[in-house]
Amino acid sequence: MAKPTPITCEEALRQIYAYLDRELEGHAHRAIEQHLRVCRACFSRAEFERRLKERLRETRRATVSADLRARIRKVIGNY
Repeated sequence: MAKPTPITCEEALRQIYAYLDRELEGHAHRAIEQHLRVCRACFSRAEFERRLKERLRETRRATVSADLRARIRKVIGNY
């Protein structure tokens, strides 16, 4: 397997969501991984985005009371 061609921070950040969503394959995936190994700033950004996605996923699973649900529907209905 050939070593991926180095990419810039701009290229890495442009594809970071596809990387985190596991939509990249082959060379593109390896290029991002390689970049994140050597770039602390992009690694931190990727970690932030990964943790944010994780928290949002957890929030989606949370149950809300019927009262809160009704209040939200009422607010939405006013718009």
